[in-house]
Amino acid sequence: MAIKFGRPLERSRLDPAPAGIKTERLDLRVRPRRNRRSEWSRRMIRENVLTADDLIWPFFLVDGMNVRAPIDSMPDVERLSVDQAVHAAERAATLAIPCVALFPYTDSARRDEDGSEALNPDNLVCRAIRAIKKEVPEIGVLCDVALDPYTSHGHDGLLRDGVIVNDETVAVLVRQALVEAEAGCDIIAPSDMMDGRVGAIRGGLDAAGFTDVAIMAYAAKFASAFYEPFRDAIGSNTALVGDKRTYQMDPANTDEALREVELDIAEGADMVMVKPGLPYLDVLQRVKDAFGMPTFAYQVSGEYAMIMAAAGHGWLDGDKAMMESLIAFKRAGADGVLTYFAAKVAEKLKKAAA
Repeated sequence: MAIKFGRPLERSRLDPAPAGIKTERLDLRVRPRRNRRSEWSRRMIRENVLTADDLIWPFFLVDGMNVRAPIDSMPDVERLSVDQAVHAAERAATLAIPCVALFPYTDSARRDEDGSEALNPDNLVCRAIRAIKKEVPEIGVLCDVALDPYTSHGHDGLLRDGVIVNDETVAVLVRQALVEAEAGCDIIAPSDMMDGRVGAIRGGLDAAGFTDVAIMAYAAKFASAFYEPFRDAIGSNTALVGDKRTYQMDPANTDEALREVELDIAEGADMVMVKPGLPYLDVLQRVKDAFGMPTFAYQVSGEYAMIMAAAGHGWLDGDKAMMESLIAFKRAGADGVLTYFAAKVAEKLKKAAA
């Protein structure tokens, strides 16, 4: 609709025009700033709102008791022993965070070419699942399915003659998913980017009676430079041989991302994920618009580390940047975000609501 403006009004005597500037201005009957002038009005017309329900909190696990080991590349993030992970899950529940995600730091002595520790029903992740579900049964537990925390070469799949083999890897991933489901995992999250793994895992879970265990597929996972602090956290950075570009997505592609998501949905994914987050908001929006599925984003370790590093140097306000980055995911269409800021954000939201 065209907006018609009336006759220009004379500038107020209290607002004299600079020399050489005309003294009339537009009759601005439409002033969007009216809605922004007060905190209450900004809240009243806000299009997107971030709540604790939007958060998934990733934990890094480590062997031992009463261990909280700092991660140099991720300030304020620690590797937690199982007992400390239970305490963190209890904190998450008090903050109304609905779900936590578990990632293990596997000692090099337990890593091998085939990532066999992933299939150990008493591995670090499985022990943490059982402990958390026993003490905090009301919280959701999401578990990654991929071999990179367990392989001596740092890849997500089986390495044969310098090639990551797809079908053999998928067979192992199904067994890994079953081990985690048997331990009590609520959401299986395949992050490996092998072809056909979602359908195979869904079939394996259903055949074993785990029809209620959901799958959140890392459907569009890009071969990104933003994963380095994560690899430091799980101990795969020094182990990684080569790179992962033959199975993770090319950062230049978006149409391909839609094809990947479509395939995972057809194979039985209940939820889909785009990873990384902020550098791929365009992909996130296209996925949500195209499929209308529950769609998540992972604010990955590199994104977190950049904000924390800039805040640590006083180059930006860390809390404001944290909140702004998360609302960007909501604006792009995300139903939820995996973020290392989860507890801090939930604390702020709880205090604001008090």
